[in-house]
Formats: sequence, C-alpha cells, structure tokens
Amino acid sequence: MSEKSLSEAEYDAITDAAAHWCMRLHASDCTAGERQAFAQWHDAHPLHAFEYAAMLEVWDIADHLPRHENEPTAVVMPFKPRSRVRAYAVAAAICLVALPLAAFTGWEAGWLPNSYERFEAGNSLRQVTLEDGSLVELNVGTELVYSNYKDQRRVTLKKGEAFFKVSHDSAHPFIVQAGDGKVRVTGTQFNVWKYEDQVRVMLLEGSVLISSDTVHGSVPLTPGMQASYQQGDVTPRVQAINPNDTALAWRQGKLILDNLALSDALPLINRYLRKPVMLADASTGAIRIGGIYNVNEVGNLVPSLPKVLPVYLTQNQDGNPVLNSIPRKTPKI
Repeated sequence: MSEKSLSEAEYDAITDAAAHWCMRLHASDCTAGERQAFAQWHDAHPLHAFEYAAMLEVWDIADHLPRHENEPTAVVMPFKPRSRVRAYAVAAAICLVALPLAAFTGWEAGWLPNSYERFEAGNSLRQVTLEDGSLVELNVGTELVYSNYKDQRRVTLKKGEAFFKVSHDSAHPFIVQAGDGKVRVTGTQFNVWKYEDQVRVMLLEGSVLISSDTVHGSVPLTPGMQASYQQGDVTPRVQAINPNDTALAWRQGKLILDNLALSDALPLINRYLRKPVMLADASTGAIRIGGIYNVNEVGNLVPSLPKVLPVYLTQNQDGNPVLNSIPRKTPKI
C-alpha cells in the first residue's frame, strides 16, 4: 500500500488512530497488550509512524496549557500546523487529552501557538528559515520544533545540535527548550548542543539567559561564554570559550577531536551513531584521542579505533560496542 493510494477516509482513520494511541500510551492504565498492539500498528506502515510522531509534538504543546477546573473544553483555536497533521486533527487531539480551557481563544491567552513547524536533519546538514525570519543550521540527526505564541517564539530541541541566528524582537522573546533548561534571547547568535541529558550553549553574539525548569532564577551569558548543564544540576556551569575550541566545526561538516579523553570525546562521537559506544571502565575513558573526521563518516571511526589506540572492542547485551583498554605489560626485571 502506497501513501498516494490512500483515500481521504483512510488517511483520516490513520490520523484518528494516532491520536488514540497517543492518549492511551500516556494513560496510567495502559496495558502491556495495548503497547504491543500499538507497536504492531506503528510498524505496519511508514505513515503510521509519521502521524504518531506529529501527534506526540501536539501532545508536547498541549502539555504547556494551564489546567482549570469547571471550565468548558471548547476553544476557538487559530492553530496552523505545518506538519501533515491537519488542523482538525490537532483540535481533536487536544480534546482527547481533556485539558479544560476557558471559552476565549488560546492564542489571545498565550496558551496556544498560531503556527507550528517541525524540522529534522537526517544524514546531512540542513539550514532552515523559521517563520519569524530566524535562521537555523541543523547538525546531522537533529530534530526541533518551532511554535509561535502571542508573547514568545518557542523552539524545542528534541535531540542533536543547532546554530541559531535569531531575528531581533524584544517584545517577542525567542526561547529554546533543551533538556532541563531554557535559553531566552531577543536577537543573537548562539549554538545549542544536546546529547541525552547533557546540554551546552555557546554564545557568539548578543546575550542570552539560561534558566532551569526546576530552579528559579537565570544565569546571563555574554559573547565568548558558554554554559553547560545536565539533569539534576542546580545551576549551569559557565566558563569562557577556549579560542581554540572546535565545537562549531560541525557547521563545515567536520568533527574535530583535539587530544580529548575518550570520556569527553564519546558524547561528541555518539551523537552521530545509531548505537552509542560505551566505555568499559574509567581507565579506558582516560585514553586520549585526536583527529579530524567528516560528520557523515563518523560511523567508520569506531571500528578503526583499535588500530590507533590501545583498546579493543566488545559488545554489551544491548548490542552497543564497548571500548576496553589493553592492559600494559609490566616489564620483566
């Protein structure tokens, strides 16, 4: 079955099913049988996976809405999604999750966006222009969502890395949600890298405020500074950018490892791999590595590591490659 052969009714049925599964999988009483049935439905057709991914993004937006008791669920919504999930499906999904709203428009209240864009970079770098005129460069394997609200512009960096040139608008701040923190700007140039629960923000021009989802207050950055944080941090770690820092080499399609310990290098390598490489122990993590690599060819780096470093490769039970250091032989006396 090809996507072109689908009738309008068939397409609507897939959208409705995606909304149903999104609701059920977020429910506390979702059973193992339901999860198995969802997996079968999800893998049955590429369009199923596409519609479900788009519905999850709708859920993420709905999760920001305020909850009020004894208020009607109806809402006039000027929502214009740019993914293939149509406006009526978005409205249906929000009704399904049963978030009570006041009877005035979500846009005027600042609860709902009037436009929504989803961007993904697969195996190559990508540059996009957001609706507000901001330019964004996406590293390989990056996913982000842009939503325009009445009082702010919001980007959620789901994974990967992006360089932002934000269009100035002091009355309409630009906010990037990455991991457990936010980057708030009005107009500037900066880079955000996210891997698992680690986030690093590098500021090249303008100013930004870094804030935590769990702690009140914010930390300002000025040009030439960077902040890093991960889950559980009370405040981000702030320091000056090393003049020789090569973190932005990805914009030219390069990964540069400048004599880094493997423990520091692997997060930079793993973002380009389907199966992240693990370390057997701390002694392996202390081994240093250097070199310049094409971001599209990082996958070839891992099998070659035993040829250039005192390590050998094994595999854990999850199928991840594991680096092990080769013990040094004690010289005989």
